[in-house]
Amino acid sequence: MQSGLKAMLLLTGEYQHVIDSKSRVLISNKLRSQIDVDEHGSNFYLVLGSNGILCLYPEKYFEQIALAIAPTAVAADEAVAFERISFALSSKVELDNQGRLLVNEKLRKRAGLQNDVTLVGVRDHIELWNSENWEEYLSDNMAQYQKQMTQARRTVLQKQNESEQ
Repeated sequence: MQSGLKAMLLLTGEYQHVIDSKSRVLISNKLRSQIDVDEHGSNFYLVLGSNGILCLYPEKYFEQIALAIAPTAVAADEAVAFERISFALSSKVELDNQGRLLVNEKLRKRAGLQNDVTLVGVRDHIELWNSENWEEYLSDNMAQYQKQMTQARRTVLQKQNESEQ
């Protein structure tokens, strides 16, 4: 990598896991190895994200997000409510020596997580889904995804053709 360039956070893949009897889930080494520890940190923030999905953000990346939140974009009372809820429902977490994450019961209940979970790399974070819900989500959104992927590829190919001329 050239000096001065930041390592891009590009988390990908889907991984089946089970939440064990002690409420721990293994965060796959295949996912963890995609994170530049020097750039993004070795710990995580566990956040209840949009649509009630539990999200795991690398610590330094989440801290950048926290600093970037612009409360002036909304009414003052909405900004206070957003800050209050978003920070209350976020917690700094560490993985144990085996790479397992302890999911506290309250967050697990709020996210509706059962025992079978799918971890999904979503660019800058990892999402924890009930495996059944993840399959349903894929089914519901696959046609739209295919259209968007076709359009994205078309755009890239068009730009490549224009730069070659």
